[in-house]
Amino acid sequence: MIPLSAKRRSELRAEAHKLDPVVIIGDKGLTDEVMAEIDRSLKAHELIKVRAASAERDAREAWLEAICARLEAHPVQQIGKVLVIYRENPKEEKKPRRAVTPAAGLDSRLRGNDKRSGTNKRSATDKRGGNDATRTARPRSRTPSPRPASGPRQRRPRTSR
Repeated sequence: MIPLSAKRRSELRAEAHKLDPVVIIGDKGLTDEVMAEIDRSLKAHELIKVRAASAERDAREAWLEAICARLEAHPVQQIGKVLVIYRENPKEEKKPRRAVTPAAGLDSRLRGNDKRSGTNKRSATDKRGGNDATRTARPRSRTPSPRPASGPRQRRPRTSR
């Protein structure tokens, strides 16, 4: 396991700032169930916070080392009773996406020709050279609307005194 660089650890601490603890280590300590829950959370989120209920600092440090050694994770930060743990998920190869080709009937309807009724259904935007598939229903205004002029700040009149 390659240790985290100081820059990466700093980035992870910044990301972890907004997180809430997802696993709580209770009075029974670091049980197999707690380890399984931490493993599931790391698979789902990569970066998690764990709250330890123990008041002993040495026990919390030992738990952090045990979690990281057993789950092949990296300790990011420990502040009081909150432990921040990171484990990168293995990157899955992305499957190539197939190009979606429209059905023959759909393609003709986008052009404005409806073979079933024999009529040509073209909108006003299509007559000007636009395409119904990419245009919105209402054309955009060419000039922006004027902003209201702002005056000096008005204060409320005092009612007491």
